[in-house]
Amino acid sequence: MAACIHDSRNQNASNPFSSYSNRCQINNSLCRLINIMRPNSSNLVSYKTIDSSKLDRNDGDEDNVWLKIREEAKSDVEQEPILSKYYCSLILSHNSLESALANHLAEKLSNSSLASDALFEVFFSVLDQDREIKTAIRDDLKAVKDRDPACISYVHCLLNFKGFLALQAHRVAHKLWSQGRTIPAYLIQSRVSEVFAVDIHPGVKIGRGILLDHATGVVIGETAVIGDNVSILHNVTLGGTGKVIGDRHPKVGDGVMIGAGTQILGNVKIGEGAKIGAGSVVLKEVPPNATVVGNPARLVGGNDRAKM
Repeated sequence: MAACIHDSRNQNASNPFSSYSNRCQINNSLCRLINIMRPNSSNLVSYKTIDSSKLDRNDGDEDNVWLKIREEAKSDVEQEPILSKYYCSLILSHNSLESALANHLAEKLSNSSLASDALFEVFFSVLDQDREIKTAIRDDLKAVKDRDPACISYVHCLLNFKGFLALQAHRVAHKLWSQGRTIPAYLIQSRVSEVFAVDIHPGVKIGRGILLDHATGVVIGETAVIGDNVSILHNVTLGGTGKVIGDRHPKVGDGVMIGAGTQILGNVKIGEGAKIGAGSVVLKEVPPNATVVGNPARLVGGNDRAKM
C-alpha cells in the first residue's frame, strides 16, 4: 500500500506539503481526514524519501501483528485527529512492520551529520532479509504488551517505548557485527547510547521475547549472552569485573527476571527462570528458578538445596 512517499527528493522542495494528497493514498475515510487536517506550515512534519520498490510486499497482508498495529493506529487517529500526519508518516504509509521500524529508527538516530535516508537503508536491508530478526521483533512486541502493564497497545510500544527501539537497533547492529561490518555496528551502538541511554555492545547475543522496561541506564558488555523471554528493568549492568579479558560477561538463561539497579559482573551464569531483586550485586552463579537479593546477592525463598 503506497502512502506518504515522495516521488522525488527535489520535487516540490519549496513546499513539502504541496503533493501530500498524492503521497497519502489510504483508501478509506482516514485518508480523507488526513487531507482535511493537513497543516499549512512546512515545519511540522518532515518526510523521508523511501524507495517503495524496496518495501516488503510479501508478508504485510499475512502478518497479524502488523495488521493489528495498523488497526490500532487508525483507532488512535480517530480519537486524536491532530496526530493524523504523525501516524501516516510512521505507520500508515508503510506496508510492512520492517519498513515502519526501519524508518522510525532512522529518524530517531539520525543527526546533522548522519542522514536518516542512509540509516533507513542500513536498517531496512537487515530487517527485511533476516527471518530470525523478523520473528524476534514480533516476539519482543508481544513480550512488552504481555508483561508491561503500562503498554496499552502494540503501536504504543512501537512508537514510544525506547527499550523496544533500542533492542531492535541492537539486533541490526549485531547482524552487522556478525558479518564483520564493525564500523556501522559501532556507529549504531553509539547513537543508541546517545539517544536512548541504552548501551549494548554489538557483539552481545540476545534471544527473543525480551522486555527492556524503561531501559534507561542499561549497559551490556560484549561477551554477554541473554536467552529468550528475559525481562530487564532500568539501570541494569551486565558487565565485567575489570580483572579478566576475553569471555568476561554474564550468561543469562531463558525466563530470567532482573530487577532495577542490578549489577551482574563477570562470566557468571544466571540459571533459567531465576529472579534477581532490585539493587542486587551478583558475582556468582545463580541456580535455575532461584531468587536472589542483596549486595552481595544471596538466595532467598524455597530453593534451600541450591548453592551459590
